[in-house]
Amino acid sequence: MNQNRFLAALGMTSLRHGSEIQMTSTDLRARIESSPLYNPDLAPASAERRHWGTYNFAALWVSMSVNILTYMLAASLIQGGMDWKEAVATIFIGNVIVLVPMLLNSHPGAKYGIPFPVLARASFGVLGANIAAVLRALVACGWFGIQTWIGGEAISTLLAVLIPGWKNVEHGTAICFLIFWLINVAVVVKGIEYIRILQGISAPVLLGVGLLLLGWAYVKAGGVGPMLSVPSKFHSFPDFLKFLIPALNGTVGFWATVSLNIPDFTRFARNQREQIIGQALALPTTMTLYAFVGIVVTSATVVIYGTAIWDPVQLLSRFHSPVAVVISLVAILLATLNVNIGANVVSPANDFSNLWPRKISFRTGGVITCFMGVAMMPWKLLHDYGTFIFVWLGGYAPFLGAVAGIMICDYFVIRRRELKLNDLYLRGGVYEYARGFNWRAVVALTLGAGTALAGLAVPGRRALYDYSWFVGFAVSFAAYYASMRLLGAAELSAEEAA
Repeated sequence: MNQNRFLAALGMTSLRHGSEIQMTSTDLRARIESSPLYNPDLAPASAERRHWGTYNFAALWVSMSVNILTYMLAASLIQGGMDWKEAVATIFIGNVIVLVPMLLNSHPGAKYGIPFPVLARASFGVLGANIAAVLRALVACGWFGIQTWIGGEAISTLLAVLIPGWKNVEHGTAICFLIFWLINVAVVVKGIEYIRILQGISAPVLLGVGLLLLGWAYVKAGGVGPMLSVPSKFHSFPDFLKFLIPALNGTVGFWATVSLNIPDFTRFARNQREQIIGQALALPTTMTLYAFVGIVVTSATVVIYGTAIWDPVQLLSRFHSPVAVVISLVAILLATLNVNIGANVVSPANDFSNLWPRKISFRTGGVITCFMGVAMMPWKLLHDYGTFIFVWLGGYAPFLGAVAGIMICDYFVIRRRELKLNDLYLRGGVYEYARGFNWRAVVALTLGAGTALAGLAVPGRRALYDYSWFVGFAVSFAAYYASMRLLGAAELSAEEAA
């Protein structure tokens, strides 16, 4: 990036340092570029890179929402006992809720052109931001492993169709998981530009697979009526609430990850209006529509097989048409590869890069993500719907809710949408706090997540865990506000005046 572009991206607000002598633009540029907090991947997006409009953000959510895990999330609600109306309503409400923090965190990305880990420096400190970034990155690693395991299952099923003897190979799914993992690593090493061609076709192809499954279910179940005839297993409202609350929390937690790192994408927005409209139109509608496919087909499997089959790969393995199975599984592989790179590598790669910007590039961070994905043991996370919703989605939700509460409070309430952009890349600036850490944010994070997790240990307080994302968000928001505005008003005023 040449000097003029760099200065334009950084906003070139005046900066005083040390002896209160104003530095020249060249001096400031050199200081920032030599800072241990800077690398080109974390720098603010320049004007020529900010060309994403309404269509781009809508297409982003269509491509990320139309994926196998959306299907499985919806199908798990049926397997858990909901009828189709209850499941559709849960998915829609959950995605409308998560859209709110999504759009709030989108604003600073679009305004300043900065990615999530850099934005987190404002609230957690220039070094403390690594706490938020690593929490987010570890969750993404888990999702990467889950998507890769699904891809491995698809390859194993595909081989079993083409080579019947493959069914007898010991650890065949694990071998295929490794193969698909290596494909993902190769894409990361080569660069994500190699996957761009798939972004335009993955969503339509998966929609086609969804229609295929709908058509099959319609024929096998004997029409729409039988497909949607499976009743709710809950015979009283209290029983329904016991499943609804964690299910709704899990639905919010499904995209709670991207609601934090959405600045990684909105930093390329042309303006606020286009990114807001694109996301608001596409996220809840696409998620609900594709989830409906999973809900209806899974309901039909109860009629056809007497049990709910929530894994579409396992369902496809029961098809008798080799051509249909091969086409569907290849489509799942391509779409899974696309979603995995876009949703589960971009963010943690930036997060790991933020740990050591001078040594860890985006590409290196992506490779770290791939190895961490295996360490998260995705085959256990997908063992059954209970583990998926209550352990995985519910377990990480309080941490992400707490981080979201702190960042939103800091940006909109404490700083009123005004950041000192240069100081986000410098030691000793406004966001230095105590040797790079804002311990008030760390304490607020601990209180928020700890309160939610206490629901697992304290008798009669299970609701705290069932509402883990909401509890984490609310407690951390309030604790951060109290410590920053009420207890630290004088210190904060001094920082803002500096």
